[in-house]
Amino acid sequence: MSEHRRVSLLIVSGFWIYVAAADSLSAQSLQSALDVLHVSHFYAPWGPQLLQHLLLYPVLLGSLWASRRIGWTPLTRRVGPQLLLGIAFAGLAAPCLVLGDVLAGDLAAAPHVQVNSMAQAAALAAPVWLSSLIEFLPTYGFAVALVRGFELYRSLRDAEIHSASLERGLATARLATLRVQLSPHSLFNLLHTIHGQIDWDPAAARTLVVRLGELLRRLLNASERDFWRLEEELELARLYLDVQQRRFADRLRVSVPGAEDLREVWVPSLILQPLVENAVAHGLAGQPGIVTIDVQVDAAEAYLTLRVINTMAAPVPGRSEGIGLRNVRERLAIHFPGRAQLLAGAGPPGHWTSEIRLPRLLELIVPTSG
Repeated sequence: MSEHRRVSLLIVSGFWIYVAAADSLSAQSLQSALDVLHVSHFYAPWGPQLLQHLLLYPVLLGSLWASRRIGWTPLTRRVGPQLLLGIAFAGLAAPCLVLGDVLAGDLAAAPHVQVNSMAQAAALAAPVWLSSLIEFLPTYGFAVALVRGFELYRSLRDAEIHSASLERGLATARLATLRVQLSPHSLFNLLHTIHGQIDWDPAAARTLVVRLGELLRRLLNASERDFWRLEEELELARLYLDVQQRRFADRLRVSVPGAEDLREVWVPSLILQPLVENAVAHGLAGQPGIVTIDVQVDAAEAYLTLRVINTMAAPVPGRSEGIGLRNVRERLAIHFPGRAQLLAGAGPPGHWTSEIRLPRLLELIVPTSG
């Protein structure tokens, strides 16, 4: 039996136990009041009452199964069969009570009425049957509503789970696309750097190729992961800036901190790389003098701030973001909705500051892609 059916069975069983107990206690309370008026045997004793509900229990299960098979759509065609099914169930309540009297041996205790014909017997039984029908038809309707409500709730919950799964899959695919975009972007910048060395300094170009191999290995590793350690992110930035320094040895000064005190902190992979690349590209553009690039890390109790500051010539009005910064914003929005931000703009005179503020993760709670 599936879990869904087990839960439905438990709901129906619990409901029917409550109905049996409530009906029996109600009948006995009313009979106690009538006993004071010397009116006995107006209500069946608790034994036949409980037997009646016990006999009706499998009928109830069968009726609910049939109701589920009939369904409710379209309502105009299904309401008739559903109503007939409920009447059939409620109509069996009176015969089951009589059978309960027989099984309990209380039939002799009931008051005897002289019956002279079948018509008279029918006339006497009709009010009892009608009363029982009126009592049990709403009870059956409530049982159907209870089971149907549980099915609708389960369907809604399953739909929400499926929708959430699709959203997670879409976000994972989007993050993978963003990472794939970042790696070729970095590779293009590095190949352009090596190309500038080949003609006038082949030995330096060979050294750059070796460094590029190490850098590519780290980039490929990062492109397959959503998160990694902060020290890995800083090491990648340090390696990239080292390659750039070999080309612009007389113009580039860099500072990248260690992460000895933040070894347990996780960050999105390649989240700092676009900021470092922009610092090199825009810092050197239009400025013949020395360019300094300072990577900073500030850790608070709940948040982590990654900052890249570079010197530059006069800022260009209306400077737009490239693909790197757009990807950083999108990734932060996916990983930390409403809890992370990227700020980029002119800082002190002659400086440009790019700053990422994101939650400080001490354990990896976001599932990795793949």
